[in-house]
Amino acid sequence: MDSSFYLYNSLTRTTELFTPLVPGKAGMYVCGPTVYSNAHLGHARPAITFDLLYRYLLHLGYQVRYVRNITDVGHLEDEAEETGEDKIAKKARLEQLEPMEVVQKYMNTFHRNMADLNTLPPGIEPRASGHIIEQQVMIRRLMEKGYAYGINGSVYFDVVKYDRDFRYGILSGRNLEEMMSNSRQLEGQQEKRNPYDFALWKKAAPEHIMRWPSEWSEGFPGWHLECSAMSTKYLGEVFDIHGGGMDLQFPHHECEIAQSTAVLGHPTVRYWVHNNMITINGQKMARSLGNFITLDELFSGNHPLLTQAYSPMTIRFFILQAHYRSTLDFSNEALQAAGKGLEKLMKAVALLDKLKTSGSSSADISALEQKCSEAINDDLNSPVLIAHLFDGVRIINSVYDGSVTLTAEDLEKLRKLFYTYVFDILGLKNESSGTAQPELISGLVELAMQIRTNARNNKDWGTSDFIRNELARIGIVVKDRKDGFEWEIKGD
Repeated sequence: MDSSFYLYNSLTRTTELFTPLVPGKAGMYVCGPTVYSNAHLGHARPAITFDLLYRYLLHLGYQVRYVRNITDVGHLEDEAEETGEDKIAKKARLEQLEPMEVVQKYMNTFHRNMADLNTLPPGIEPRASGHIIEQQVMIRRLMEKGYAYGINGSVYFDVVKYDRDFRYGILSGRNLEEMMSNSRQLEGQQEKRNPYDFALWKKAAPEHIMRWPSEWSEGFPGWHLECSAMSTKYLGEVFDIHGGGMDLQFPHHECEIAQSTAVLGHPTVRYWVHNNMITINGQKMARSLGNFITLDELFSGNHPLLTQAYSPMTIRFFILQAHYRSTLDFSNEALQAAGKGLEKLMKAVALLDKLKTSGSSSADISALEQKCSEAINDDLNSPVLIAHLFDGVRIINSVYDGSVTLTAEDLEKLRKLFYTYVFDILGLKNESSGTAQPELISGLVELAMQIRTNARNNKDWGTSDFIRNELARIGIVVKDRKDGFEWEIKGD
């Protein structure tokens, strides 16, 4: 097992050697979607980021427990001020559906989109509404310890009390005194002791659909509490990795830290990992801002901002071309360039099985292996890894045209390197085969090419040209070589 994997920890603001709590095992919790609308490009980034991390931990030999939640209650329209309607309840009202119909509808499309992007499913996918009891138990413990108070049927976390005993703002770097001095009292928050106290349980208004009985009121849990309850339930009081988008650092993850620490007396997460945002014209892409493009729209090209459709693997490659902690700006030009880069990479992978070996090597495959390993071990540096893979593409093309030679051992190393990094770790796949079976296409083309070869040997140039032209018409390009021929599907 590789012991040189370094991961940036948002809590310490340093890149640290990853050392799991339990040797050989890793626990990872990732904040999943609130399922009230179709997944968009902004949702693809955390999904792919943490899929890359999950895949790499598996590659290193860890037994990984990957937990990604579904938020299906408690996420209010104004999440910072905890006001407004529940996002799912509002969508249910607008679409004249039951809230859980909304949840199921958009959870189904989310899962389909995640499969399109070739992300591995989590081992556990808990839903907030399925863990109401665990959340109520946590609230009760917080009240017993003096970190929560009830008023008018709602329960709030006492941030000032917590800050005196521990420190509020440790993840985001915010100072509570400064926050309090700059805050304003908002309508609807008068029942809180302090503006920065946050809801653990909200009493449901008469018109509120989603509600559960409790000792405090008929109500629903606070958004922040859900993740504290579910992460510790499935990963324990201390676990390795908590991930999510950078926009969740405050207040969501800051509140998680406070709740969990107050209940248990110690922090629960060892490595906080955050991906940066996808932007559009320099502004964060988000449903709340109305500037988003859904994944289905990207795959179909059906959106005013799109000049064409983009395949799921083009989207995945586009996201992997940037480091997960850097911003990534959407543009058609960037997506088109990603598509061309992916095509070049996949063409090289397809050539691997056609390469011939020699008695000596004129390329250093071991050095390439080392560079790829160093890149991925350096905080999942996928853009540098991809750059090294394109060095490998040049080697493949040079071996194919005969200007570089490889021994059988080095060729096998090169094959293993590409299959491991391109497919297993980066999670890319070849999309060019369409709906037909690749073996069937190959067999039919090889049959046509055999007939064409026989025609050429008999100097029947008319038949030879006819076969080549008809294959080209249906998208199969034939290239004659001195030692035979080769063919490829156009765009492959």
